[in-house]
Amino acid sequence: MAEETNEIKKEKKPLFSENTVEVLVAIFLGITALLTAWATWIGSLHGGNQATNYTKSNNLASEGNSEYNAGMQLYLSDLMAWNTMMEYGFDKVVATANGNDVEAELIQEKLNNYIEQNASPILFDAFNQMTDDMNSPFEVEGMTDNYFITANELLDESRELLEEGQRDNANGDAYNLVNVIYSVVLFMLGIVGVFKRIPNRTVVLFIAVIGLVLATVYMFTIPMPTGFDFGSFFAAK
Repeated sequence: MAEETNEIKKEKKPLFSENTVEVLVAIFLGITALLTAWATWIGSLHGGNQATNYTKSNNLASEGNSEYNAGMQLYLSDLMAWNTMMEYGFDKVVATANGNDVEAELIQEKLNNYIEQNASPILFDAFNQMTDDMNSPFEVEGMTDNYFITANELLDESRELLEEGQRDNANGDAYNLVNVIYSVVLFMLGIVGVFKRIPNRTVVLFIAVIGLVLATVYMFTIPMPTGFDFGSFFAAK
């Protein structure tokens, strides 16, 4: 009788019963499936944003390059116009020095007409900002940058969208990693029933839950897609 009592005392009850393990497995399977669906959806949104941002970035870069070429052409045109104006100015000085005021007036009239027809607004503004110690309107600080303002704005916006697309790509990859971990968790939860002994089932379940928790915590550290609004997907359109 004493021996039977000792044997009973030596037997340890498992932490969870078989029914408890089955219920927990079912609960965590449901939670993992929902989180997997969520991670897949958010990851696809990041992928969509990435594609959109890359497309917009390429379009803006193309427009920016076109504007840059146009700015360069305008710059070269103004440079040639300024050289021609310098020639007119030199001819006027020579005519004035020779006492030929009529010719000097004609040259000045030609010069005024040439400036009106060939000088860009940028060159006109530079004329107004010239100081006595300057020999050329191109010496005005920031004058040449004015030819490329639109191009630089477009190229800067293109770079910003490219960087945003790269962030979306990195975040999408992070959500893919979360999905991989969730897949492993689902596999482990699926094989819990293969083990006959309750302690073994409990160990596998415990490992799966740890993986689930770690993946979920990591997922919540990943930024949501830009402009994401959960309610907007259900709002009337």
